[in-house]
Amino acid sequence: MVGDLGVDTRTRSSVITARAAATFDPVGRSVATARSFVRDTLQGWGFTDIVDDAVVLTSELVTNAVVHAGTAADVLCLRSEDAVRIEVSDHYPEREIPLQQSAASMGSPDREGGRGLQLCAALATRWGVDYTPTNKQVWFQLDLPDRSVGTRAAGPALPAELLPITDGRVRVAVVQIDRVGAISAWNEDAEELFGYAAEQVTGKPLTDFAAWPHTPGTSTGIVEALKLSRWEGSYGIRGSDGRVTPVYASHLRVRDTDGEPSTVCLLVRDDERAVLQTPLRGPSPEPGTLNESHTADPFEVFIGSPAPDDLDGLLQRTVERARDMLDGDAAFLLLATDDETELEVRASTGLPSARQRFARVPVEAGPGRYGSARMPAVHEDLTVVPGAVPLLSGTGMRSVVTVPLKVEGRLTGSLGVAAEAPDRYSNEEALRLQFAADRIALAVESARLGELEKLRRGSLSFLVEASDLLAGTLDRDQTLALMAQMTVPTLATWCAVYTIADQSSEPYLSYVLHEDEERIDGLKVLLSKIAPPDPVPTPGARVWAAPSEAAHQAALRTSMRSLGLGEPLSLASGIGTTLSTASAVGGETVVLPLVARNRVIGMLTLGKPSDEHFRQEILELAEDLSRRAALALDNARLYSERMAISQSLQRSLLPPELPQIPGVEVEVIYRAAGEGNEVGGDFYDLFPIRDGAYGFAIGDVCGTGPEAAAVTGLARHALRLLAREGFGGPAVLERLNAAILDEGARSRFLTLLYGELWPQEDGSAVLKIVCAGHPLPLRLRQDGTVEPYAEPQPLLGVMEDLELYEQTMTLDPGDVLLCVTDGVTERREGTRMLGDDGLADVLTACTGLTAGAVAARIMRAVERFATDAPSDDMAILAMRVPGLQKD
Repeated sequence: MVGDLGVDTRTRSSVITARAAATFDPVGRSVATARSFVRDTLQGWGFTDIVDDAVVLTSELVTNAVVHAGTAADVLCLRSEDAVRIEVSDHYPEREIPLQQSAASMGSPDREGGRGLQLCAALATRWGVDYTPTNKQVWFQLDLPDRSVGTRAAGPALPAELLPITDGRVRVAVVQIDRVGAISAWNEDAEELFGYAAEQVTGKPLTDFAAWPHTPGTSTGIVEALKLSRWEGSYGIRGSDGRVTPVYASHLRVRDTDGEPSTVCLLVRDDERAVLQTPLRGPSPEPGTLNESHTADPFEVFIGSPAPDDLDGLLQRTVERARDMLDGDAAFLLLATDDETELEVRASTGLPSARQRFARVPVEAGPGRYGSARMPAVHEDLTVVPGAVPLLSGTGMRSVVTVPLKVEGRLTGSLGVAAEAPDRYSNEEALRLQFAADRIALAVESARLGELEKLRRGSLSFLVEASDLLAGTLDRDQTLALMAQMTVPTLATWCAVYTIADQSSEPYLSYVLHEDEERIDGLKVLLSKIAPPDPVPTPGARVWAAPSEAAHQAALRTSMRSLGLGEPLSLASGIGTTLSTASAVGGETVVLPLVARNRVIGMLTLGKPSDEHFRQEILELAEDLSRRAALALDNARLYSERMAISQSLQRSLLPPELPQIPGVEVEVIYRAAGEGNEVGGDFYDLFPIRDGAYGFAIGDVCGTGPEAAAVTGLARHALRLLAREGFGGPAVLERLNAAILDEGARSRFLTLLYGELWPQEDGSAVLKIVCAGHPLPLRLRQDGTVEPYAEPQPLLGVMEDLELYEQTMTLDPGDVLLCVTDGVTERREGTRMLGDDGLADVLTACTGLTAGAVAARIMRAVERFATDAPSDDMAILAMRVPGLQKD
């Protein structure tokens, strides 16, 4: 049965070529494990284009199974030639799908549950729900995008003046990557382009040098790209000087005669991509169907057929064609933000693209060039109007023509062509460029919206993973590390986290991370020498120029020192940074406040390498992440503070260091049940009463945890006070009983063994003991016999009038007195219990041992009796009279 009207009921349209299955237990952590299983499976099949959608849908459906339905979840991935089908089954077959209602009535997106089917309807190609008497199965299918492989294309013969321009000799770097991703070959052109000799890079992973575009949901990772049979596109190579050279690459996967695979990478400078770029060829037209040139699509005439199917490729093709059309030296294209208040650089040619990419400029900002972004503009000589086109400052360009990109009257971008000579352009060139811009505006906007949708899906998957990780720890240091590791390198090249202890404290640099581990120390030193950013609570990212300025100053002064032009000033000498560190921090740096519970608790700082800028979409994603991270960090802080308070209070309830008793060996072992508890319902004490007399006690308050620990504190302090006031054992316990009863509803039953000990000159010890409802102490004689050493009496905290009495006994030399709480004797394994007899059997084998050895052997026997962790507090007090030492 299918759970939605109008949903395609076809479940399998082609032959299944691979499958993977796994079952996940009905626990919360299974959701993250299921996501990882689906992600790893699809990436292993090479289907990275649909990974994010599949992970989001699997997360919702497995959550429904293991959290809401409360059953195990079976996940099955099926691969066919043109699609991937994923089935999620649970064992709760109740039919809750509204058959006769629209998808909109399935539930609000703000609900905790019930979003799985809405997401299926929104993201999947096909989906459905199948029922059996024992389980319910929700499945969805995602079609694979068309990938033309091995196609070729040829362009027409062109006049020389229309051919692409290159800077002198074109260098093609040939780099070979082995099975494990390490560089095995590096030619001379690679040395010239990137500055590394072959012996410097051979054997190192390509990932150490590649600056891969890390945009969630919009690209394949470099590791995956190296494993594809063919790959073509743009990224960067970090040279020996620390700067990133944008390159265009063509990868081909090959194997040698022994069957060993490797990848051959051909790399050229990005502005020389025409050397390698291979546009895909569309279907060949039928003979006789070619139209006359005047009926050709103007878009195809300008861009070429077929157009690139990705936004970056389309924009790059646009600026190259615009430059060639007007015979310019450079061209650039900017896209408008959603509110049309800023323009963002997205493609350029003939300009330092790495420096300008994603830079943002205002649209309506004063008398400058971008005040006229909504209309065509021609500047005959930029030296006459300096700053009119900020993008071209310092590039040597003199004349420029710019035109807007508009869709339905709305500004979507700006296209410009520039030349090094003045007076190159007039209104005629502006009209030609505007005509071309009008032809491509709709295609650019459509591709941009497609990229935003893909980014949104990737961002959703990213935030789901981040929330799971942040919710999984309450440790402050681990939370800081997770915050940084989630942002680097996905959102930024480097990250620094500042924390603020309280409102009167200055921001403190708590954690630093860089994608290149060798630069972390230099970055940390650099940031520690400059003032931290101001803790402004205003939401959103703000630019912080101090790191870039400090890095540039340090690099300049370090260079001056290397040239013998004098010692650097204090900033550079204090920082001691290198040129590579300066390059790594020289780009845009932004600060996002970490606000939790209406208080700024820190700042998240993200940075780019030299002259790079952040995309607006990445900043919005970082802002969303910072809100989640701030709450997780504050929760960790509160947990740490409460844990510190709890541990401090608990330690105050434990007795101080035990006194040394002449002629008596004493050993205590104490274990409180429960995670994080240092004190529970069991307690012990040993203290001097007066000269030659010592008091000892071991007790057990009913229950465990903080409530029981409060009574133990009352009991221990009352015993000391009353005993030192001269009261005997029965009087001490009777007054303690009254104090416990005065606690009212907070009172607890208490079993207590209290005694006084007097070491004797002949090596023995006299004891006076009161055993109020406590397990009886055991005496071990030198001959191995074990016997109870007191009589049972009523426990405390129950009756007001108690008639207690004390018993006087003597420990002979070599005797051991063992006192324990019921956590020892009631240790269980199934239906078995250690009991008094079991404890006596263990003690019998301790003849001749010291008090410490006796206590250790008892504890070891208790731990080995059962495999489970103890569920009750335990205390062991062992006292031994060794006797007089012979000369």
